[in-house]
Formats: sequence, structure tokens, C-alpha cells
Amino acid sequence: MKDKILLAHGSGGKLGHELVEKGFLKAFANPLLAKLDDSAVFDLSGRLAFTTDSYVVSPIFFPGGDIGKLAVCGTVNDLAMSGAKPLYLSLSFIIEEGLPQGELNQIVSSVRKAAQEAGAEVITGDTKVVHRGSADKLFINTAGIGIIPEGVDISGGNAGPGDKVILSGSIGDHGIAVLSQREGLSFSTQLESDCAPLGSLVAEMLKASLNIHCLRDPTRGGLATTLNELAKQSKVSIRIEEEKVPVREEVLAACEMLGFDPLYVANEGKLVAIVPAKDADKVLKAMRENHYGKGAAIIGEVKAEYPGRVVMKTCLGSSRIIDMLVGDMLPRIC
Repeated sequence: MKDKILLAHGSGGKLGHELVEKGFLKAFANPLLAKLDDSAVFDLSGRLAFTTDSYVVSPIFFPGGDIGKLAVCGTVNDLAMSGAKPLYLSLSFIIEEGLPQGELNQIVSSVRKAAQEAGAEVITGDTKVVHRGSADKLFINTAGIGIIPEGVDISGGNAGPGDKVILSGSIGDHGIAVLSQREGLSFSTQLESDCAPLGSLVAEMLKASLNIHCLRDPTRGGLATTLNELAKQSKVSIRIEEEKVPVREEVLAACEMLGFDPLYVANEGKLVAIVPAKDADKVLKAMRENHYGKGAAIIGEVKAEYPGRVVMKTCLGSSRIIDMLVGDMLPRIC
């Protein structure tokens, strides 16, 4: 049973210490973590951003990523959406008894690679093992802390009439990639999750303009739900144009086959930015020069009338009200 996670790995005894030392300390080696104290102690100054999240995606491996990469990217992206540079992460595993050690090692490796790309360090964490059937292989909880540069004031309540709405790339990739793996669907081309850390993209955008009003990553609920959240927070309306919203042909075909609307499908490597009209072009140019923003496009504008409403001009020239997602179209997508 050496290749399986046992309940004893979560007991705090010898097996648990071996798992921490050989599996986690080796992967995330840094001075703060190496102390193995009950909490990490560090110095910071300035405005801070703090976030936490949990990940229960099924399956835990999918085209373009796994639950480990997803956990890091989701957390550092939440920090980046406030303009913060991610610094430190906590990482807690809830492991189902019987999980192959090789799968855990693979996920830990993904965490390490994603954290390195994001410029963040895992400095504290926890491991629990539960009885077989009490969890679905592996759940991960993360928390992250980052520092916000001076002059940056980004919030979902900052959008104003006349602002432009920019989307960093095609929508729906993550949701359809996970669903295809879950349900055994195949497509003529390989569709992968867009799961990615967006801190470098946000940094380039802020170099172009410190006047960015809102940033949000359209995860669960997709682009439509995110735009509704921003419209409600800022007490404005948002109008977008269907023909300007990038969607891959594979995603569009899958959505048509399954009866989904790509506007509501989850993303894990895209962002929505709302910026003053005078800065829109230079922010867009900066985005397109970054690997994660090559497909960026201005998709709409903020309006004053009908606060809280999102409207889309369709390819047919008609207008369609885009409401917030009701229910759970794709459960356990992140």
C-alpha cells in the first residue's frame, strides 16, 4: 500500500511527517515554509489583498491542467483582479483514502510550477485524510496574500458611463474541457482548459494605465454572470456586442450540441477589464502583447441608463437581455 494514501497519512504520525517532508517540503522549499512552525511569520508594508477559495473540480485531471494548477491559478488570479502582486499562498489538501501517491505527486508538481510562474510561494498548509467515500479523491483549499501598488484602485464598484469593456480572450474553454473529460466527449481538435495565472497580464495592463476601474475573472457563471455582478456593483448598465465576443469554434459547437450558452460557461484564464475610454486602446495593446492576452478585444461599453442590466446586441441586430446564471449549469467545474 506504499503507493496509496492511507488514513495514517493524516494522523500526524510518522507517515504524515514523511508525506510532508518528501512530498510537500521538497516541492515548495523556501525559508518560511522550512521552519515548520504553526504559522508563517513575515514582514509586509503597504496595501494588501487577501483571498481564499476551495477547489472540488471533477475530474481532478483534465485537458490543460489539474486541480493543483487550478487551485493556484484561481487564487493568484483573485489577487490580481484587485491589482495585487501575489506573494504568499497557503495550501491545504483533503485527501480521500486510497488516492494513488503518484497522482498526488503529479498534482503537487503542478502546484509548484503554477506558483513559480505566478511569482508566489507556498509558505503554510495542512493535510487531512478522510475515509474512502468521504471525498472525491482530492479537495484543495487555498488562501493568498498580495501587495497592491501605489496608485491602483480597482473595484467592481468603479465602472462609470462611457467606460469600455475589454475581454482578454475566448470564453468557455475551461468549462467545456472539463466537461469533455468528465463525460468522455471527443472533438476533432484538442480542446484544453485556459487555466493560467494572470498576474503578469495585469501587471502589463497597469503599466499602460493606472486608471483601470474594474477587473474580474469570469469563472463560475461565465462572462454573463460576471458582467451582471459588475453592473450591479457599479449601478450602471453594460452593453456588449455578440460579434465581438471571441468564442472558439470547438466551444461553440459543443455548446450547441449540449444546449449551453457559452456566455455562461466557466473560464479560468480570462479576465474582464473596465477602463476609461481614453485608455482603452493602450490597455488593449498591452494585453495583446502578453501571452495570456493575445486574443483580447473590446466587446462593449458601460451605460448610465437601466442600472444593473446587461444587454447584448446580437449578430442579427436585435437586443437581448443577459441575465445572471440561475442554477448550476456545470457543477464542480472548479
